[in-house]
Amino acid sequence: MPDQPDRPGDGPDASGAPPGTASAVASPGRAGPARPPAEPGLSREQVARRVAAGRTNDVPVRASRGVGQIIRGNVFTRINAMIAVLFAIIAVIGPVQDGLFALVIVINTLIGIVQELRAKRTLDRLAIVNAARPRVVREGATVRVAAQEIVLDEVLEVGTGDQVVVDGVVTWSAGMEVDESLLTGEADPVAKRPGDTVMSGSFVVSGSGRFRATKVGRHAYAARLAEEASRFSLVRSELRSGIDRILTWITYALFPIGALLVYSQLVLGGHVALDEPVAGGQVSGPLADALRGMVAALVSMIPEGLILLTSIAFAVGVIRLGRHRCLVQELPAIEGLARVDVVCTDKTGTLTEAGMRLARVRDLGGGDGPAATRVLAALAAGDPDPNPSMTAIAQGCAAHGHEAPDWPVTALAPFSSARKWSGASLLAPDGEEHWVLGAADVLVPPDDPAAAEAARLGARGHRVLLLARAARRVDAEDAPGPVRPAALVVLDQRVREDAAPTLDYFAEQGVDVKIVSGDHAASVGAVGRELDLAGAERPVDARDLPESAENMAREVERRSVFGRVTPERKRDMVRGLRRRGHTVAMTGDGVNDVLALKEADIGVAMGSGSPASRSVAQLVLLDDRFAALPRVVAEGRRVIGNIERVAGLFLTKTVYSMTLATVVGLLAVAYPFFPRHATLINAVTFGIPSFFLALAPNTDIARPGFVLRTLRLAAPAGLVAGLAAVTTYLLVLGGRTVPEPADRTAVVITLCATTLWVLLLVARPYVWWKVVLVGSMVGLLTLAMVTPLGQWFFDLDVSEPGKLLTGLAVAGVAIAVITVIRVVDDRMAARARAAEDDPEMERVPVGR
Repeated sequence: MPDQPDRPGDGPDASGAPPGTASAVASPGRAGPARPPAEPGLSREQVARRVAAGRTNDVPVRASRGVGQIIRGNVFTRINAMIAVLFAIIAVIGPVQDGLFALVIVINTLIGIVQELRAKRTLDRLAIVNAARPRVVREGATVRVAAQEIVLDEVLEVGTGDQVVVDGVVTWSAGMEVDESLLTGEADPVAKRPGDTVMSGSFVVSGSGRFRATKVGRHAYAARLAEEASRFSLVRSELRSGIDRILTWITYALFPIGALLVYSQLVLGGHVALDEPVAGGQVSGPLADALRGMVAALVSMIPEGLILLTSIAFAVGVIRLGRHRCLVQELPAIEGLARVDVVCTDKTGTLTEAGMRLARVRDLGGGDGPAATRVLAALAAGDPDPNPSMTAIAQGCAAHGHEAPDWPVTALAPFSSARKWSGASLLAPDGEEHWVLGAADVLVPPDDPAAAEAARLGARGHRVLLLARAARRVDAEDAPGPVRPAALVVLDQRVREDAAPTLDYFAEQGVDVKIVSGDHAASVGAVGRELDLAGAERPVDARDLPESAENMAREVERRSVFGRVTPERKRDMVRGLRRRGHTVAMTGDGVNDVLALKEADIGVAMGSGSPASRSVAQLVLLDDRFAALPRVVAEGRRVIGNIERVAGLFLTKTVYSMTLATVVGLLAVAYPFFPRHATLINAVTFGIPSFFLALAPNTDIARPGFVLRTLRLAAPAGLVAGLAAVTTYLLVLGGRTVPEPADRTAVVITLCATTLWVLLLVARPYVWWKVVLVGSMVGLLTLAMVTPLGQWFFDLDVSEPGKLLTGLAVAGVAIAVITVIRVVDDRMAARARAAEDDPEMERVPVGR
């Protein structure tokens, strides 16, 4: 529908002001009035009419997948489709025992749906807590509403760190600068004056302002892109793409192997005889037997639990992190965190407490005007959108009885992370005065005594700002110009109690931590030294970093503490580390961290941080606890490490099934199993244990190369197990072509013993519950073999000890071979990891 007023008088007037308000226009080149003009905004009736007409910001909040999507995603999968086809064959030819594998899939699917629904509830609850609530002007008052409650022609008020949630036209600006880099790619902030447009998806980096909404909902610029980018994602990760690639290979292998089995079984019979039904609805004959053999082989080839357990592991990870008030906004972030080897962190609000305290004001005698504390009180009172430093100054002045003088603000320069200062032109009793407050090493030359004293105080861990008198208006193009230092403002910032243990954890895990801050390098270094961060004794001023991207990245890789880092430089530092092969996590809470958060592999924002930083981060720590990061990293490693273990088990099953089916097909002998045998073997060796292993603790550092690393054990172990099964089968057949139940039982014993040993190898390191798990599986297998019910249901026969001993003997040889392969592989892997850590390591023979 067109974005037009719903009736005359409800739309904007010719000046661009919101309905029913006066125009607020500042002269070109000026920052505009420091306080917003009085304007009523929309009335309740006007809002109600727009809601009734559907002119609302109907863009859904970032949330998890819908219930329907979760159900479809778990039911309509490639694996379920394969299983359904195979079950349809068994449903026709019988017996019912051979269709047991389909029941397993149904149970797996239900478990997956339940776990994802639990994760959805957790995500939705945390997403509501994390959602930004924009400020709107209604009936003369500024109130907060949900983003979805904004209507057309609404007057919105924004300040530093706020994200623009709808398109609009600026009606008032107090030095407002907007970063549109997420939309246009242009990193330089754009100054916005009355009459300029603002676009949804941009965010305010300096100043404050108001704008009237001209496009809302899906009409707004980038709203559709934002909606798509905000969806809960299960894809775009090395892990999932690797699993998809493996499944594609398996799918291609199913058809020729299935065709070979059917052909060989029919040739074995000499002709295609007509099958006849027998008691219980079972069909008997060459074709039916061939189809049963094919189904048994293909069911074992399909890694039915792999996708399920991957989804469950991620879902449980989301639930566990949610208990610690960590919102996962993009699911692949869990995987990314497991691979992180560098953490870049802001200082203020991350390593230190968000609030600060005014410690003292050190007069430098830089002016013959009013006392510094009165000027500071006036600057704080005249700032419409104070940052934490200005808030601390205002609180400190009030606590010491310094009331703000009634000096009108004639010009305003809001704080900007890029220029490192703010200021105001004030109409004092003696005339207009121009004052600036910011970084001493930016406002005055390095050899100025004020800069030296600020550096000395900063080296003690304080945040030090210089109050100086400027020679020209603060909103002039070349402001501030030469300044006269008047006072140093010393702010105390407390280091978080949990910061040091967190950095210690990262050091133990081999993760490099780098502090990147806009503060003076000496101040940042002092905080780093207090936290015992390696390299903190040599802080780097980011302005001194090489201009070359490659040289800068190399220097950033070597050092740990950086000060005077602009938002653009933060982004470049993260980009450089990534180009050098690192997986980088960036933590921050301010608008100055947005570009780096977006550039990092994993962006982590604080819950009390700016809406802009929270909106671009993949993870949000809602309790502002930096100490939650080790828990998040550990959860990522648990998920990825366990999925690799489970994948190795299921692919071992796939490989031995392919080997067994191919050899049997080429030898033109009957397939040794019925589908019920495959169900039993799969359940006790890999199926049931994998559920427990997928959720077990795991601290292994995730590394690239998931597919090759998984196949490195699965391929040889599966090949050996398959050949062992064929060997047992040929030995017990004794020249016959049709197996008896005792023959099938011997092969079942060989495969179960061999694959349970693979399970033991994968389950390392051993703890009591893993031993109990494997023992329980052996117990289940024994029950199936020795109880009358188990023997009848699974068609097993243990009455011929010779054949059972043959199966165990072959399994013993296979176990020895698999063990040797694993030992050699472990040594080679250890040497490869050592070579990665130390490229200059001398190459020596593996056995040394």
